[in-house]
Amino acid sequence: MTDVSAPQTKKRTAFQALELDTRLLGMIGAFLVICIVFNVMTDGRFLTPRNIFNLTIQTVSVAIMATGMVFVIVTRHIDLAVGALLATCSAFMAMLQARYLPDLFGLGLGHPMIPWITIAAGLLLGTLIGAFQGWLVGYLTIPAFIVTLGGLLVWRNVAWYQTSGQTIGPLDPTFTKFGGINGTLGATWSWVFGLAAVAWAIYAMWSARRAKLAHDFPVKPVWAEVTLGAIIAAGILGFIGILNAYEIPSRRLERMFEVRGEIMPEGFSASYGLPISVLLLIGVAVVMTLVAQRTRLGRYIFATGGNPDAAELSGINTRMLTVKVFAIMGALCALSAVVASARLTNHSNDIGTLDELRVIAAAVIGGTALAGGIGTIYGAILGALIMQSLQSGMAMVGVDAPLQNIVVGTVLVAAVLIDTIYRKKTGGR
Repeated sequence: MTDVSAPQTKKRTAFQALELDTRLLGMIGAFLVICIVFNVMTDGRFLTPRNIFNLTIQTVSVAIMATGMVFVIVTRHIDLAVGALLATCSAFMAMLQARYLPDLFGLGLGHPMIPWITIAAGLLLGTLIGAFQGWLVGYLTIPAFIVTLGGLLVWRNVAWYQTSGQTIGPLDPTFTKFGGINGTLGATWSWVFGLAAVAWAIYAMWSARRAKLAHDFPVKPVWAEVTLGAIIAAGILGFIGILNAYEIPSRRLERMFEVRGEIMPEGFSASYGLPISVLLLIGVAVVMTLVAQRTRLGRYIFATGGNPDAAELSGINTRMLTVKVFAIMGALCALSAVVASARLTNHSNDIGTLDELRVIAAAVIGGTALAGGIGTIYGAILGALIMQSLQSGMAMVGVDAPLQNIVVGTVLVAAVLIDTIYRKKTGGR
């Protein structure tokens, strides 16, 4: 006779034991498919170290803003002004370097204080504008769609008036290092950073496992933890290895030696390594993830997005929370303005154009629910990478810009449809 009173434990497969996020796996799979398809179509040029390096620095600006857009959408709002706000902050920082600081204080380009004063002022401006928009939404209860749609028109033209539509440049040499191509860690320090990142990731996994065991929570099998650790380590070190494989062209090296008044040794070579802009994105991702998962502000943001009425009844000041969320978004727009203008080495009148659509698309493709309450920082960054990969690949193949936008729009709608179907099957998770 079978003992029906004993609990029946279903044996998990090896894949289930790893407890991987199926949505994340789907995005990674889509990204790999895009890379493979375009690599075949470009005769192997898409996955070269040079193109991967360019792809990463092109993704950073949108990815930084996408992390903030996660918070905005999670709280059931939208921000259509991010591209215009980026332009306003970029114009202000360019004018600071080229006109205001030299004329008022006699600080010319190359002065050690120029980049830091400029970045601090830009971040302050972006935060204040974002907070102002949040105040209009939170306290005056104007819909975020209308406030930021108006902001799109206002801040885009404020940027134009600051520079009278002119391109402002060149920018400070230290400032331009935040753009990527002009500022990298080099091969040695890139490996140091990669090894440190691997050590930190393994320590974080071990610390989380120890905490779960201390509270009698279920944990993955040891082999599963080791496998995940090996995959993460291989991914980090592989990425560093690819970037280090991109060598600085000899002509650029010769110019660098000429600037220092030296002669380049025969046969000398050097690698770009990890761009400073990517390092900045990693820092933003870590901070935003910690805010989302480990702070009261993060818990309030997701609670409000899940059920605004219940959150307000529980004592959360949802109006001030809205101001904080939009202030964070504004600060990240200013930080993206640093990266975007530094990469171009100047401020141009069309900088940030259509970035609002790219940022929203990156967040949504990354799994952020437009209904609110659900979203991840890593998902938004991966969504930005997928978007940039599509555009870069199509450009390399020779697809016209209008068709590129058609494809991106189609992918956005398809991503929302797939996400909707997925949430229905998983009960809204």
